[in-house]
Amino acid sequence: MTEPRPAPPPLLPNQKLRRQILRSVAMGTAVVGASLLGFFPVLRKWIPRLRPPGALAEHEFLAACIKCGQCVQVCPVKAIHLGDIDEGYGLGVPHIVARNQACDFSCDVVQCVLACPTGALSHTLNRKEDVHMGLARLARPEACLARQGVGFKGQARGPAYKGIHRYVEVDRWKPIRVADHPYDLPLCDLCVRECPIKDAIALAPLSADPADKRRTPVVTSACVGCGMCEMICPAEPAAIVVDIRRQRGNAS
Repeated sequence: MTEPRPAPPPLLPNQKLRRQILRSVAMGTAVVGASLLGFFPVLRKWIPRLRPPGALAEHEFLAACIKCGQCVQVCPVKAIHLGDIDEGYGLGVPHIVARNQACDFSCDVVQCVLACPTGALSHTLNRKEDVHMGLARLARPEACLARQGVGFKGQARGPAYKGIHRYVEVDRWKPIRVADHPYDLPLCDLCVRECPIKDAIALAPLSADPADKRRTPVVTSACVGCGMCEMICPAEPAAIVVDIRRQRGNAS
């Protein structure tokens, strides 16, 4: 019979620390490598993103975008950000998080499209109404204040919210903080009131009763998916959201 091997001597504290560091470094290298190669978002379809106005179809956009950041620099409301390291092929690629800061078209000429040097943001667009980033949808009808028939008073997203917006009645060319523009509305219509696209969204009666104050947001084919309605909605989470890349008559 072979004699049992003696138990290894216990690790010293500095040896344990060294092993932990080596393990962390190895794990970090593997995660970063997988992210850079795109395995995470490609295989598991992580992080779908709302792209800036005029973006080509996703695979074409990723191929054409050189991650130069020109669109980020010219955006007047700082709505565009570059993808973080966990986004694989999306690393450094511009996107918009509408709930944090929507594209409100305060540049009026879609400056990000004009600034793009490769055509990843289509240079064939002539008007902001030609842009299709997505399509707004009433995701939480029970949270919608208009459907409850109630008004809204105060700051749309609270005093701490840092998002900005171009208010035509204040200064057409200078966006200000949403928190600096309080409301006093007998019936909440913020998604309609602050939409930058004409006739993209409207409020429709919920019943035929003239005394019924309840209204529901109705999104039309004019919607470009800029995300302004999602950003300005006072419900938390937002009652209305943008479905990325979706257009009227296209559920994909």
